[in-house]
Parts: sequence; C-alpha cells; structure tokens
Amino acid sequence: MNTLPICALVAAGMLAAGAASASPELSKKAGCATCHAVDKKKEGPAFQDTAKKLKADAGAEEAMFKSITDPKTTHPPMKASPEDIRAVLKWVKTL
Repeated sequence: MNTLPICALVAAGMLAAGAASASPELSKKAGCATCHAVDKKKEGPAFQDTAKKLKADAGAEEAMFKSITDPKTTHPPMKASPEDIRAVLKWVKTL
C-alpha cells in the first residue's frame, strides 16, 4: 500500500485546520475586527452574515476578495497580505 497519498491528505487537513483556528486572530491582526464582529454588525457586516453570502453563491468569495483588495472600492485599505485575506474569507465561510 502506498502511504504517500494518505500522508499528503493528512498533512493538508492539518494545515487547513491550523489555518481555520488561527483566522479569528488573523482577522484581528489584519484589521478586519476593527469594522466587523462575528455575530453583530459594526461599521461593516457581521462575519456570520457574510458567511451566508459566501455559502449561497459560489462566486461570492472571489467577488469579496476583489472588493476588499481593489483600491477603487469603498473598503478601507487592508494591512494584510492577499493570502491572509483569503484565509480570513475561508474562515468566515465556516461560520
């Protein structure tokens, strides 16, 4: 039995779990928590409300990423890397 594919899947799962558990802290570090809360609207929508949109529309995650990173939008500039923004969006989608 070839164990390499199994090890790769386990490692990928562990990495994904680590990223998901780190995302609340990452959202604070990136500045997202300044305007967003998990369960209530602040200046921006609650993460739970955003999660509903992300789950309902397959293209919503990419649209939100572009909205957050495009300087022509009304979203405030982020101090996070594109990878961190994507990680936060993936975490939000799990709520």
